Amino acid sequence: MTNQEQTTPSFEQAMEQLERIVAKLESGDVPLEQAIELFQEGMKLSQLCGQKLEQVERKIEVLLEQEGGLTRKPFNPGETDKGENR
Repeated sequence: MTNQEQTTPSFEQAMEQLERIVAKLESGDVPLEQAIELFQEGMKLSQLCGQKLEQVERKIEVLLEQEGGLTRKPFNPGETDKGENR
């Protein structure tokens, strides 16, 4: 495991950290300088979560029944075709 893998939080850990940051910022009890630092950290965590979701999305494959067998097709969340042949 590389150093980056050891220090990069999982999606769940990043979301938990992000939720704590948002709660602190929403409380209004944070001095301006600390609020800016928290905001920057939150933006990094948000970007990390987005990247992790994109990675997972690329890994998802949908099995479609086609011509009596199964074929693999990359998952496309925006696709309206629900396995129907066009």
